[in-house]
Amino acid sequence: MPTSGDSITRLLAEVGWQPEQLARRLNESAERHGRAERLHPKTPYKWKKGDVPRSPWPSLTTALLSEQLQRTITLDELGWPDDGFESAPASAGLDLPWSSAGALQAADVVSESEGMLHRRMFLTLLGSALTSPAHEWMLAQPPESVASTAGRPLSGEVVDHMDAVTASLRRMDDHLGSGQTLGLVRQHLSSVIDVLRNRRYTDPVGRRLHATAGELLRLAGWLAFDGGQHSQAQRFWIAGLYQANAAGDRGLGANILGFMSCQAKDLGQLRQAVTLAETARAGYPGASPKVSAILDLRAAEAYANEGSAVNAHRAIDSAFGRLTGNRPDHGDPDWSYWINQAQAHAQAGYCYVKLEDWSHAREHLRTALRMQGNEYTREGALRNALLATTYVRQSQPDLDKALALGDQAVGTLTGQVTSARCIKHVRNLVGTLTPYRRTPAVRQFCQDARDLITT
Repeated sequence: MPTSGDSITRLLAEVGWQPEQLARRLNESAERHGRAERLHPKTPYKWKKGDVPRSPWPSLTTALLSEQLQRTITLDELGWPDDGFESAPASAGLDLPWSSAGALQAADVVSESEGMLHRRMFLTLLGSALTSPAHEWMLAQPPESVASTAGRPLSGEVVDHMDAVTASLRRMDDHLGSGQTLGLVRQHLSSVIDVLRNRRYTDPVGRRLHATAGELLRLAGWLAFDGGQHSQAQRFWIAGLYQANAAGDRGLGANILGFMSCQAKDLGQLRQAVTLAETARAGYPGASPKVSAILDLRAAEAYANEGSAVNAHRAIDSAFGRLTGNRPDHGDPDWSYWINQAQAHAQAGYCYVKLEDWSHAREHLRTALRMQGNEYTREGALRNALLATTYVRQSQPDLDKALALGDQAVGTLTGQVTSARCIKHVRNLVGTLTPYRRTPAVRQFCQDARDLITT
């Protein structure tokens, strides 16, 4: 009679992996799904001998093998017991009407209690499933009215106060990072949804409330993404698209798609990243030069990761043109506050790093660091890590400058701000320094960085 060891052995042979490859893929999957657990490379050998893995590895293994083999692999097929997780795609529960009621339901779905979230494991959307919400948003029509006749009347002044709290949370993220801010964003989102559901308001006030909820969902998705919780980020962003549509706010919806594009390229979904970025550009009428510049830079990043230098250059030039041209004195949404010349140079520098154009990357990143203020602690660490990489990769490596910048990045990420996204770039810098590990200073830096990465 076949044992669980026989089953995993057969499936590994079918997919063509050694146990060490399975462990590596599972660790990548765990990171992608926001799990802290990691497997030792040799552990799957024990599974081949009949040992049963501990939670969450059974559910992650079935999801990973199903994705690779393009058919459903179950726990029963592996001979493993239920590990207590309910696996579902990140879009689970979010196939809803594009209406104000659908927007409220979407917010409720992604605001499940912590206990329910702990029992469920949402699997990151990949491939065409990732771009499907974008296409639906593109075609959806805003509701004719989102006014409410329930409860006590609500004035626009209350929404002003709510928006002020939202703005404070955005700026708190700039200083503290994702780890200390997401819980506060979720609490404020709950208050806004409660007001949307239980108070009486006019159509203009209702649209403002939906826009506030959409921006909070955008911010929650960003914080989850920055913390490495990719599936939860996708859930927040899909729900945010429903709110943006209910608000009739194309800029907000396009901005959410821009963030989804940024995540897609981090997940290696390069074609989908371009599709999301271009859908965002096509779906925005272009009233705000700042918003258009943001969308141009998202497209530039997507093209740079895909290796399309010409399209990346065009998008970068377009973004700088929008920021330096004759701009109106009003019309930019508050959430676009962060885009300025320093940020544009930083994102252009990132693009040139991906294109391995080290001189242009260094020029833009130096300019960004020179222009930035103290309000962008996390972004400063990211820029230092990227600039350090350019000094290592140039024809005559300058290790002293690279290590000085790397030390600054490690120091910031260790003591001031939390960001799994930025730590990944420090990990990349360590990899770039591998050929120089015989140098004592390099060896010491890699040890310090490893402590950060492990923590």
